[in-house]
Amino acid sequence: MTFSLLVRDPETGALAGAAATGSLCVGGWVLRGDLRAGMSASQGASPSSFWGEDVLRCMAEGLPARRAVAEVVERDRNREDRQLSALDVGGQGGAFTGANNGDEKGALIFPNGIVAGNILADAKVLVAIRDGYLDAQGPLGRRMIAALEAGRAAGGDSRGLMSAALLELRRDTAPLTLRVDFHESDPLGALVDLYAHATSGEYAYWARQVPSLDDPERGLD
Repeated sequence: MTFSLLVRDPETGALAGAAATGSLCVGGWVLRGDLRAGMSASQGASPSSFWGEDVLRCMAEGLPARRAVAEVVERDRNREDRQLSALDVGGQGGAFTGANNGDEKGALIFPNGIVAGNILADAKVLVAIRDGYLDAQGPLGRRMIAALEAGRAAGGDSRGLMSAALLELRRDTAPLTLRVDFHESDPLGALVDLYAHATSGEYAYWARQVPSLDDPERGLD
């Protein structure tokens, strides 16, 4: 009951995921990431948070995204109730969409990215999200949100939207994890506001001083 986007920025190696849904708490349910493995989005009629974590583990062990998805999906007897997309650190995508998810549903893989969704108002929503990301300008996080906005404009989740989230991973900064778990009218607008606050001012200054993958012992200046 969700649409999601996973990308790798080829210029910086940063990984990012964004998602929106007509239900609660999309960030906690759907998005997972590890700079040493990749990104995942586990969603669907009966989403498995285990899938999102297991596919990262498989990619960390060296499997490309397509094979990692196949391995995770194959061993779940209720796979047809679920949807999984994954992006490995090389920017290759893999996806599975179970038959029991509501239409429209599917996934769209492109260089350094993958879009997936179910219970969409129109199959063109997937294309709109991809193009919204590729056409956007500015910082990676803002481009991710622009992609969600493009998906909404194309019809989005057929029930409307209730929650939205962004996860951005970079080697030189701490993870940026933003979640609007419930908003009655405009979770994407709330996510835009939250992103602006989190990437400016005192919070952004503080965030640049906490440990990162490249500097795990970094502290306050």
